[in-house]
Amino acid sequence: MDLTPWRSSRDFRLLVVAGTVFYLGGMVTYVAVPYQLYRQTGSNLAVGLMGAVELLPLVVFGLYGGAIADHHDRRTVLVLTGIAQVVLTAGLLVNAVLPEPLVWPLYLIGACLSAAQSLQRPSREALLPRTVRHDQVPAAVAMSSFGMQLGLLAGPAVGGLLIAHAGLAWAYAVDVTGLLIATGLFTALGRRRITEDTRPPSLRGVAEGLRYAIGRPVLVGTYVVDIVAMFLAMPEVLFPAFATTVLHRPDLLGLLYSAGTVGSVVATLTSGWIRRIHHHGRAVVVSAAVWGLCIALAGLTSAASVWLVMGFLVGAGAADMISALFRSTIWNQTIPDAMRGRLAGIEMLSYSVGPLGGQLRAGLSADAFGVRPAIVGGGLLCTAGVGAAAAGLRGLWSYDARTDEHAVREQNLRAAQEG
Repeated sequence: MDLTPWRSSRDFRLLVVAGTVFYLGGMVTYVAVPYQLYRQTGSNLAVGLMGAVELLPLVVFGLYGGAIADHHDRRTVLVLTGIAQVVLTAGLLVNAVLPEPLVWPLYLIGACLSAAQSLQRPSREALLPRTVRHDQVPAAVAMSSFGMQLGLLAGPAVGGLLIAHAGLAWAYAVDVTGLLIATGLFTALGRRRITEDTRPPSLRGVAEGLRYAIGRPVLVGTYVVDIVAMFLAMPEVLFPAFATTVLHRPDLLGLLYSAGTVGSVVATLTSGWIRRIHHHGRAVVVSAAVWGLCIALAGLTSAASVWLVMGFLVGAGAADMISALFRSTIWNQTIPDAMRGRLAGIEMLSYSVGPLGGQLRAGLSADAFGVRPAIVGGGLLCTAGVGAAAAGLRGLWSYDARTDEHAVREQNLRAAQEG
């Protein structure tokens, strides 16, 4: 992995460390909330409904958060939204220590957390490419993803152990602590002025960002492929039932959540080769198709071969991360700074709407047809769907970073600014 961005930029280091801590605590809660819902209701649909509850805030505040990021100081946005997440996660902690924890606060706080996270993410994504040189963007994307994956890897395992041996309240307390630390790191970031004229956050500004995205076929292609892949094959919501009723190993729940992240970490640690690839769109499509195939194979594998199941989930995580690295490189090397926040909001929707909708789809499918058919069928449909999307999105398949007009323009602009 190319470590140049880490060595050359203090603000980049702060963003990576803060993001790692955020994800570490957040993934503990990501395991705790569905477990608490499943334990209290016994329903896969109840767990899947969390995705539906989080969807509307994600859409509304993700788009508006992008407009905020393109006009206001992005560091301030990171700090304020971090404080909001501390307060909301503390609410989950309070509910967990009640003699009879309630179900409805999980949905209410989940919706509010979705709003706060959606407001925050565009500012962080918009800051990332401005903390490094233009030619360092692929390496910065990989390193940032690696920090995130460390949190994603350790978080579910820690969450599973805490739930099993200490209780839900301790899981939520770890997340509160992580959020406090990360928010403190955000306060140390330097201020970075947007180099182009911007307008105050408004619906008109959001619409302008949407028009820009729609007018870029390559960007549309990255969104469509990711949404198709995640909506059809996202399996995490079924892991509690899969571990309990299919594998008959509930003790492996934390490892099921972590297996994909192991693959993501391996893919990121060996990501130095991505700088030699210029047809980024093809890499996005092929990786997404492989992701779906690996999910299907994990669902097909017998309960007697638990570690083979884990192996396929590791492969799925590696393929998903490779697709994500190339999508992020396209975004960060071709979108102007004055549009970066709004486009980051749209990007957040593309890689969040699919999984959230996929949770509901998976829950309904599992209750109707069974857990194993829901996982296998989703993976196969994903591979077919990605292939169909690629056939209809030839601009994505032919994208070349060396000749694309938007990539060349941004490269020349950044070179002039850095000079």
